[in-house]
Amino acid sequence: MADIGLDAAIGRAARLLRDADALLIGAGAGIGVDSGLPDFRGDHGFWRAYPPLAKLGIRFVEIANPHSFARHPELAWGFYGHRLALYRDTVPHEGFTILRELGARRLHGAFVFTSNVDGQFQRAGFSDAQLVECHGSIHHLQCSRPCGDAIWPADAVQPRIDPAGCLMRPPLPACPRCGALARPNVLMFNDGSWLEARTEAQYGCFDTWLRQVEKLVVIELGAGTNVPSVRRMCESLGAPLIRINPREPEVPSARDIGFPAGALDTLRRLRDHLPQ
Repeated sequence: MADIGLDAAIGRAARLLRDADALLIGAGAGIGVDSGLPDFRGDHGFWRAYPPLAKLGIRFVEIANPHSFARHPELAWGFYGHRLALYRDTVPHEGFTILRELGARRLHGAFVFTSNVDGQFQRAGFSDAQLVECHGSIHHLQCSRPCGDAIWPADAVQPRIDPAGCLMRPPLPACPRCGALARPNVLMFNDGSWLEARTEAQYGCFDTWLRQVEKLVVIELGAGTNVPSVRRMCESLGAPLIRINPREPEVPSARDIGFPAGALDTLRRLRDHLPQ
């Protein structure tokens, strides 16, 4: 997009925001790239981030799978434990603050719908009451069997990972009720054991929020078509859509705006175009 076209698109997006009484933020994995988080786009991108798994020929869909906890729990927790530690150490980029400020200027504030399990929005100051984490959260655990419906925080888990083999050193997290292996409360591939009560409660808060909104605008960031949960939600609401995606910026209608660019740079431009 040429600068003159970009400036015009930023102006249109700013007008949509000024006219709205509420903001929905749809976020996929791409929003975290500016914070230094990996975006597992294809097996080669995943293997660049996890060379031991590349050496074993283990694909993302195989390790991010409940069966991996049964077959090789140390390896499964090596992967998820490394991610848990990574997300705890990652500082959300400035774009999260810009989004929070944009929402604060709307009459009904902002709500977040994200497929990310990393907890970055909470670290950036968004309230738990403002989020739907449609694939769960790595910061919460459940029983791998599961023996019941309990979901609990992962605060006590302090991962010690052998980087050479991507193996988590014992003790591995255990279910406090039955003693079986615990796993992240994350929706994985081929997952019939995910406990969704926490996420369902978030959906309830989202529905309540939507019922009071009259003029919604949607900003979607880094949400691709390989895992289309966020894109589907953002398009289903019938609201004007601002889509920020360097690879897949196409939008469904002429009133919507697509930016073939990264999240942080576009949000900075949008902030600078709006009155403080």
